[in-house]
Formats: sequence, structure tokens, C-alpha cells
Amino acid sequence: MWIIIFLELITFGMALVAFVYYGSENTAVFHQSRMELNTVFGAVNTVFLLTSGFFMANAVHYFKENEIKKSSAFFKWAMLGGFLFLALKSVEYYHKIESGISLDTNMFYTFYWLLTGFHVIHVIIGLVILGWTNYGMVKKDSDTKIEDVEASASFWHMCDLIWLLLFPILYLFF
Repeated sequence: MWIIIFLELITFGMALVAFVYYGSENTAVFHQSRMELNTVFGAVNTVFLLTSGFFMANAVHYFKENEIKKSSAFFKWAMLGGFLFLALKSVEYYHKIESGISLDTNMFYTFYWLLTGFHVIHVIIGLVILGWTNYGMVKKDSDTKIEDVEASASFWHMCDLIWLLLFPILYLFF
């Protein structure tokens, strides 16, 4: 799992470096495009993911204490944060599409769609991992180990970390 996380962070990191480079080459376009983003949506989504990460940390804690029902409840709260993130991101995407903003609009929006879209895919994968892990730990005769729970939590926290990099760079700078 750590190799996957490391590779994902390098991939997003390289894309963010390219975004900053192209942004410094086209400051007016990047600034104008950034001004069209809804920073409230971005900030609320940040709260959704950070709160979700807090719940995930609690899920790990309670699993270690062998309090499976509490751990499962926190898994579900963490997943709710992920679903709320996806719902709000869908509304944001809808507004962009309705406004005619696409991957081809300009270089800023090419990065916007690719970076946020790739992140959305990771959130969806994270939700599948959390759901599968939660299902495994609550079923009768569960063989779920702390390593399984910690690995799923690590992937979920990676999604948080990536968003914590994307939000300020896309929504606040330029």
C-alpha cells in the first residue's frame, strides 16, 4: 500500500509542478479561470474530507480497542464524508459543464478537470476499499486484521492529503 501511495503522491506532485509552471507562463488566463471556480464549494469539500479523515482515524482507534461496532460506525461516518464530497463535486462539475467549461477551454481547465477528476477516481476507489474493509470486519467470523484497517485508512488519508494540495493550488492561487 505504501508503494501505491508513494507513486500516487509523486504523480500528483508532478502534475501540480506542471500546473504551476504553465500558470506562471499564462498568469492572466490562470487567474481569470481560477476566479470562475467556486471557492466555497472547494472549502466545504475540504471540510468534508478532513472530517472524514478524523472519523477514519477514530475507526482505526476503535478497531485496535476491539470495539468493532464503534469502529464500523466511524467507517460509515468516514464514508459519508466521501459521498458528500462526491455529491458536491458533482454539483460543481455540473455548473462547469452547463457554463460550457470543458477540458479544452484553456490550459487551466485542462489541469482542473484532469487533477480533480483523477482525485474523484481515487475517492471512489477509497470508498470501495472502506466499504469492503468495513464489510469484512463486521461479518461473522471476520478475519480482518489491523493491517487491513490501517491500509484502508492510509489510502483514505492519501485522498485527504491530495485534496489538501489541490484545493489551495487550484482554488486560491493565481
